[in-house]
Amino acid sequence: MKKVIIIPARYGSSRYKGKPLVKILNREMVLRVADICSKVVNKKDLYIATDNNKISKVVKKAKYKVLMTSSKCLTGTDRVAEAAKKIKSKIYVNVQGDEPTINPNDIKKVINAKIKFPNHVICGYDKIQSGENPSNTNLPKVVVNQKNELIYMSRSLVPGSKKKVKNFIYFKQVCIYAFNKKELSKFYLKKKKSFVEETEDIEILRFFDLDIKIKMIKLNSSSVAVDEFKDVGKAEKILKKKLLNQKKT
Repeated sequence: MKKVIIIPARYGSSRYKGKPLVKILNREMVLRVADICSKVVNKKDLYIATDNNKISKVVKKAKYKVLMTSSKCLTGTDRVAEAAKKIKSKIYVNVQGDEPTINPNDIKKVINAKIKFPNHVICGYDKIQSGENPSNTNLPKVVVNQKNELIYMSRSLVPGSKKKVKNFIYFKQVCIYAFNKKELSKFYLKKKKSFVEETEDIEILRFFDLDIKIKMIKLNSSSVAVDEFKDVGKAEKILKKKLLNQKKT
């Protein structure tokens, strides 16, 4: 079953302008993500979707494929959907360009889940790690039902409780998604953010209004999304540890 990975990379991020080109251990973050994705699919099936010439030049110099997209894309998934119009595939995987420590095995898990559940949008999630603050609004919190389908996702603390619960385990979104072309087309053709999507600033919530179910796949992720400048140091620390472990083995 043909699968492609598309990495959306926007230069003008409201929280961190120029983020895809920030250096993580002396290599641009978007290239770090592409390097990881190249362990999952062949380079010919790996694309960076961007609206920025600076990003395009860096990506091309590194011998990765670029798809130029509109600067008016509302979200990363809109950018992936626009890029997908130019590519024939059964499965389209969106790996966010700010996840330089993502585990390639987690990407494979999401792809395998899409093969198993072709009529669901697939998204990754994991428990919030001990070094992370559940109250951080940069961490979308996830609530699932017994079928591991998404009930809701919020930047606030969910689920809530009347009682104080000690050592409560919260779950966070891991930004690896898998779609088919029909799902991406429906998302893109909406042409505007849904109310909860706009309110929470979480793009996957648009699928609720499209009546498309979302299957959440539990991952074992120690990855750090680079949402702001201070996250660069956290990502570099994780990468250094991985490189050290590789040398030991």
